[in-house]
Amino acid sequence: MNLIQEFNKLHSSEEILFLGNAWDLLSALTLEKVGFKAIGTTSWGIANSFGYADGELIDFERHLGVIKTITANVKIPVTADIEAGYGEDKETIIENVLRTADVGVAGINIEDSLKKQMGLRTMNEHCTLLSAIRMALDNHGYQDFYINARTDTYFQTENPFYETVNRAKAYVESGASGIFVPGMIDYDEIKEITMTIHAPINVLSLPQLTNCHVLQELGVQRFSFGNALSDKIISFLDSNAAQLMELQDTSLLYDY
Repeated sequence: MNLIQEFNKLHSSEEILFLGNAWDLLSALTLEKVGFKAIGTTSWGIANSFGYADGELIDFERHLGVIKTITANVKIPVTADIEAGYGEDKETIIENVLRTADVGVAGINIEDSLKKQMGLRTMNEHCTLLSAIRMALDNHGYQDFYINARTDTYFQTENPFYETVNRAKAYVESGASGIFVPGMIDYDEIKEITMTIHAPINVLSLPQLTNCHVLQELGVQRFSFGNALSDKIISFLDSNAAQLMELQDTSLLYDY
């Protein structure tokens, strides 16, 4: 079984796929060591590690270099967060997807948010893009490559649930393997969408949404924490660095 097949199988297990989000090689190796079955890169975390904000501000070459380093050094499947594709046109986005597949990942996240302005791609535009991505992957030997279609309806629309359902159905019909709905936290809505959409549903950890076992009962098949771990590490670094400077004493570095 290759990594793409293994990654797909993790989405059809009775046990929820708890995805560990990494932003560099050390974080990826740590997540693998403690037992995570798959790793998802976090675009936010990678951008932060180079001093950028999220939102495709980092150069794609640099971003892809981190993904390549991770895939070359872990044995578990890796899925890459490539935001909206790092391109202004369909051809560039498809090329970036293929280049990402070429470094050894088993899947991608690709979102329907616009990057140069607020708002979402129209449903038809994004469906056309997803279909073209699926066709290109198939034509280059990446059958069953996992396309996790992220919709940002809960971040950018006022009444997101029905828009989410409509987009999710259309995205699956256009070649998406699964649907990622960050920002959805209402248990009833989560349960309804898992029952309505015939594809694995991925939700994002938020302060109101944290427990794998609860989400599994609701029918969620994939749970990820995005940039939350990298943010916590950065906060720890900031706090300890500030204490070192304030106290002029390194004793805190040996307090485990």
